[in-house]
Amino acid sequence: MASGWAPDGAVNDQIDASVQSEIERARSRIPQGESLQRCEDCDEPIPEARRRAVPGVRRCRDCQAEADRAEVDRSHYNRRGNKDSQLK
Repeated sequence: MASGWAPDGAVNDQIDASVQSEIERARSRIPQGESLQRCEDCDEPIPEARRRAVPGVRRCRDCQAEADRAEVDRSHYNRRGNKDSQLK
């Protein structure tokens, strides 16, 4: 049942589109190619174990953690599931 002026299935379509968008974003962040020997941000050596564990790695653990925190801060997805969180 649709609410207001929304057609039937509009909410599910929006959810599906949000999920697909997040999947594409996550896939785009997967490292590709050969791992770097040194971090592209701080130029510190990337340990061999990390390079084997994460093919195509570009950053050291600390710089990657910082980049991940910055990405979360930029994310504006409605993760709480209420309308108030959409008003940011």
